[in-house]
Amino acid sequence: MNTPPLTDIRRTVTALSEPALIRLITEIDDNGPIPPRSMGRIFPDFTPQQIRHATERAHTIGLIHTRVGGGLGLTESGVLLAEVYDVTARWARRHAYPAPAGDFTGRVRHTFALMSEVRVHAALTAAEPSLGRTGTGIPLPEPEVVEPGLAGPWRLLMQWLRANPQAAGFAAGELAA
Repeated sequence: MNTPPLTDIRRTVTALSEPALIRLITEIDDNGPIPPRSMGRIFPDFTPQQIRHATERAHTIGLIHTRVGGGLGLTESGVLLAEVYDVTARWARRHAYPAPAGDFTGRVRHTFALMSEVRVHAALTAAEPSLGRTGTGIPLPEPEVVEPGLAGPWRLLMQWLRANPQAAGFAAGELAA
């Protein structure tokens, strides 16, 4: 299995962890296409600029498309990313990560960050069997929980990243700009 370099993974999961992007993708996945001019009503907790930025990012990466009549729908890549988000959030909820109470977006963001930690990534790629603590201030689950439990979400994320190299290219270009 060819895993992208950790620096690429970190850049990409940072780009995919934007709260407005997570919410946009999961909203369309859960409720279907978003009608034209409905974004402000659907996402009242985000500014128009945040919504526009997330929509532009999703278009650029190839996660959404404009449907006939102007609504936004998910591409196949967007549907698959929504599944990665769902599986990741379920793992986090099941393991009370990063805390017993939390929202979907926070769980996805923290778990993506966890998967891009050097020692966790090494354990998941079988390069290092023990995990320990990362010093991030967020306690990691015990190694026996991370390796077998996190392997499912990690594999889905790696499959998605390999199938969508444009996401890594976008993240690298965005950070370099």
